[in-house]
Amino acid sequence: MAQELTREGYDKLAQELEHLKTVGRKEAAENIKEARSHGDLSENAEYDEAMNDQGRLEARITELEGILKDAIIISDAAAGLIHVGSVITLKDLDDDEEDDYVILGENESSSDENYISAESPAGKALMGKQAGDTVVVDAPGGQISYQIVKIIK
Repeated sequence: MAQELTREGYDKLAQELEHLKTVGRKEAAENIKEARSHGDLSENAEYDEAMNDQGRLEARITELEGILKDAIIISDAAAGLIHVGSVITLKDLDDDEEDDYVILGENESSSDENYISAESPAGKALMGKQAGDTVVVDAPGGQISYQIVKIIK
């Protein structure tokens, strides 16, 4: 299934893929070679771990290749509607505070609190809305009401 990504998110995943295919694979091969040199493979925990690491590396490479192959890069989606990549200003209607947020695609992530995943409850409530709309988000602490003040981008 195609996933929507911002250009920045796509580029970040492409860079990760390139790193894993070059540096990651080389390191994995070296780790296996080193572990293999320690003798009997049937009782070699270091070899088993190196092989497991290589398996995880190859699984991530396959995952990234699938994501990037089918990705839809969001640029300027429907004018005036919130989409992946939008930068928006939200007003919390409980405390009248305003903050700017960036809507990220499913495979993009950030620990910064001013990013909202399009797949999160808040992201799902915001997608396709426009400035002036009010949305209610079911949060762990209860419902939160936001007004979309503006869509910056």
